[in-house]
Amino acid sequence: MTFSLQSPAPLQEGDLVTIVSPSSRIDKELVRGQKERLESWGLKVTIAPHALDTDGNFAGTTAHRLKDFQSGMDDDSVRALFCSRGGYGAVHLLDAIRFDRFRLSPKWLIGFSDITVLHNLYQREGFISVHGVMARHLAMESPEDPQTLALRQLLFTGVSPTYKLPTHKLNLFGTAKGILRGGNLSVFYGLRGTPFDLPCEAEDTILVLEDVGERPYHVERMMYNLELAGILSRLRGLVVGQFTDNDDQPIGDLVDKSIRRSIYQLIYDFVKPYGYPVCFNFPVGHTSQNAPLLLGSEVVLSVGKNETFLASSTLKNVDNEK
Repeated sequence: MTFSLQSPAPLQEGDLVTIVSPSSRIDKELVRGQKERLESWGLKVTIAPHALDTDGNFAGTTAHRLKDFQSGMDDDSVRALFCSRGGYGAVHLLDAIRFDRFRLSPKWLIGFSDITVLHNLYQREGFISVHGVMARHLAMESPEDPQTLALRQLLFTGVSPTYKLPTHKLNLFGTAKGILRGGNLSVFYGLRGTPFDLPCEAEDTILVLEDVGERPYHVERMMYNLELAGILSRLRGLVVGQFTDNDDQPIGDLVDKSIRRSIYQLIYDFVKPYGYPVCFNFPVGHTSQNAPLLLGSEVVLSVGKNETFLASSTLKNVDNEK
């Protein structure tokens, strides 16, 4: 059973956006750099009152983080909420966030990693959101950085880029259409069995996975959860992004001695029997190659012998060669 989620209106120059910090604390200079980058796009940018706060490892108390986030959602003049970073802490806000006023004036949510919590919530409430780069990337990468440009293009057109990339040795061929869901594996795994679980009928879903700092045996444990719950068997397709270590070095193809397989190999072993398309080494995750994705949108995944592409299911795609 497919269904359509609501997408906010594309941004325009002069629109007001706000930077919020719903999770871990963030370096002030990175937020200022994020603000400058967004202003260079022609946007008016405010920093939420508590976005630069510190409360232990969090960006302020739960009450202050919630107040900033809810205020941004409720403000009719704000057109987008840009998260400053992930880390941990967004889960504290989940059961208190309200969508009453937001429904009258939907706006973009942009972030990844711990922000997967909020993406799950938005989809559960019927809204598309953007899995995309945050303060560190926007502040430190070049203005001509491909991921930065792709994010700007997506937000100002409302259309997901078309991603084309070379094949990977573990890819499973095929073509499928479905709703793009997922994000950080550990984060949405932590919500399994709650009201904020993956908001999907698995039969409709093209699932995207990425993670950082998780050893292969722990990834295997999480994949077993998806397997035993019947999620993997009912997917339409799978996009496997970057699995990096704490130093942001790729580990997806490195063999772990404890289970004698790499992360990519163990994921392949789980999904090979099901016959749907699977793409490995997609440029999304905790690396500089973190392509923006419209979570909750309908996409086509086509995995071939020579090339893979992921695109909106509409004909209004903007090419973004990889």
